Amino acid sequence: MAKATDLSGQEQFPKPPSTAAGPVTAEGSPAASTSAAAPRKAPRKAPAELWADGLGRVGIRSAQILLLLTVAVVSVYALMQIKLLVIPILIALILAAAIGPFVNMLRRRGLPGAAATGVAFVALLLLLAGVGTVIYFSVRSQWAELAQQASSGLDELEQFLLNGPIPIEKEQLDQAREGLIQFATSSQVRSGAITGLSVVTEFLAGSILMVVILFFFLKDGAKIWNFFLRPFSGEREAKLRRSGKRTLEVLGGYVRGTAIVALADAVAIGAALLILQVPLAFPLAIIIFMTAFIPLVGATVAGILAALVALVANGPVVALIVVAVVIAVNQLEGDLLQPIVMGNALKLHALVILMALTAGTILAGIVGAVLAVPLAAVIWAVIQVWTAEDPNLQDMNPDLPPPDTQPV
Repeated sequence: MAKATDLSGQEQFPKPPSTAAGPVTAEGSPAASTSAAAPRKAPRKAPAELWADGLGRVGIRSAQILLLLTVAVVSVYALMQIKLLVIPILIALILAAAIGPFVNMLRRRGLPGAAATGVAFVALLLLLAGVGTVIYFSVRSQWAELAQQASSGLDELEQFLLNGPIPIEKEQLDQAREGLIQFATSSQVRSGAITGLSVVTEFLAGSILMVVILFFFLKDGAKIWNFFLRPFSGEREAKLRRSGKRTLEVLGGYVRGTAIVALADAVAIGAALLILQVPLAFPLAIIIFMTAFIPLVGATVAGILAALVALVANGPVVALIVVAVVIAVNQLEGDLLQPIVMGNALKLHALVILMALTAGTILAGIVGAVLAVPLAAVIWAVIQVWTAEDPNLQDMNPDLPPPDTQPV
């Protein structure tokens, strides 16, 4: 092979031929490309890309739902630990929403705020005291008659069970009577009585606290709400003011509408009890009025109580007539009175009402059942305000800019 020299006189050797396929092997053939010999690995996804597909979005949404449920459960648990404070506040808020228009009317007539609140407050206390007094004297005057009629009514009921269409043996009735007597004298009933004393103590303490809170809500409710709105401005403040206004409208309309419906139930069923000469007709009518504030089931439960009194005092025929009257009144209430009287105060589906009643009863017993439905209605009204779906959406405060404008 001829040697070549460069300009500096150094020898140069020729370079081996190169190919596009790769380096030359010892036999002179090009080496196979490494990319063709080994399969190419798929690139690894970045952590952000793992949450961008469908499964990632579902995971993010599930985590958000679990977080919200955790916050809700913790909040409810924390509120249940201080229910002696929370329940009086809620009851006072509902009563203040119902009595507020009367206080505002007195203020428009020229009375100062404290005087108007005092007049409304004293009127409410006198009304409650009058109802309690009437119940006490009615029960006291008819108790002896009820005991005598109950004794004869139980004897008549026993004869009906023994000789009725489905006869029951006398031994079974004796065993049932002995079981009731043993239960009434058992340790469970005694421990329940002790628990009842503590419940009564909590009820008295909560009632006193509710009265104080109600007085300040009626007197300084606007100032208290304005204090909580101080950190907000512009559109958010306008929506919060609308939410507060709608809360008072819903609660006030619910209480006043339910009171009208409950009064109609009490008058109708009470008149039937008087005509049938059932004892304790007036106290039973008041109980029907009070229990009617529990939707769907309140008036029915009170009607069953009236039917039981009629059963033990007047016999099974009168009891069946009372049951028929209660059913007819409930049908009239559901089909006619509720849609007309309640109006827009309670725009909730029956299933939502039933679920709210169940949850309220589980969390706080009878008080929870009374408070559950108006609170659910308030939550729905506030959601409509914040999503601009409220049919009554309007500027509740003329001093504020419209909700769709920015503050200057």
